[in-house]
Amino acid sequence: MNVISVLNYKGGVGKTTVTANLGADLANRGRRVLLIDLDPQASLTFSFYAADEWDAQLRPAKTVLHWYDSFNWSQSQKPLRDMVTAPPRINARLSDRGGRLDLIASDLGLVDVELDLAAGLGGSRYQTFNPDYLKVHRMLADALADDEFDEYDVVLIDCPPNFNMVTRTAVVASDHILVPAKADYLSTLGITYLRRRLTQLVEQYNGVAGPDPEASINPEILGVVFTMIQYAGSGLMTKLRGYIERTGQTEVPLFQQGLRESKNVFADTGELGIPAVLAAHTTENVEYDLTQLTSEFIAKTGI
Repeated sequence: MNVISVLNYKGGVGKTTVTANLGADLANRGRRVLLIDLDPQASLTFSFYAADEWDAQLRPAKTVLHWYDSFNWSQSQKPLRDMVTAPPRINARLSDRGGRLDLIASDLGLVDVELDLAAGLGGSRYQTFNPDYLKVHRMLADALADDEFDEYDVVLIDCPPNFNMVTRTAVVASDHILVPAKADYLSTLGITYLRRRLTQLVEQYNGVAGPDPEASINPEILGVVFTMIQYAGSGLMTKLRGYIERTGQTEVPLFQQGLRESKNVFADTGELGIPAVLAAHTTENVEYDLTQLTSEFIAKTGI
């Protein structure tokens, strides 16, 4: 099982679009995929469930909020597996190759979970001398290490656009970090900052964990995926090309395949419960971008 956090400091960069479509296409190609929505906005959740379905079926007891709360209130967590659901519309649309897509849904209340976890470690600085430092940071990693998750080929975690405590639990659990970004100044600026914060967390965590290499973490940036790309004629707009080339000079790996902007295609896919890559109304160009991104992802990860 390969665990990958989808993360960028800046919101509105297509993070959820990448996660939902990559997960759906992998499942359509026969992979067993688990999506975890850790963003309080719950956009990934609402890509597969209508709001009234979420309210009736998931919100009462089957979201990741209940799992984090069980730790905060009792220091004894519910099994994470109990929060897994299988979105019916997308699974009915998959090919007959044996793949499937499962989801652990989010909730707006994750904002409060963040505060509770930080408070348990002595505040927002997450002091390394706290005896629960490793326990809190490893809570998601330890949960995913349960044998019941061995059936999945890949776990994709849609992270909030920050580096707070919930995000840190995702990073500690991850083998790789996937970074969606727009080709603009603010998005590309955030990539350098994200690299710095990742390095700081890895050094801090491994310092607490000690010299045992099996206890250490080393999540690597799998690559930056540029989204919402606009074309001029047969090629990229000149200004966008400049931002992409500048990012490549920072030694951060880049995906060759980007995703073009198409508000007509992406705007209503959440309402249908089917990501654009498998939706009937998707244009040929958008479908090409999405499937090529999946192929490149498979080549990079071996999934």
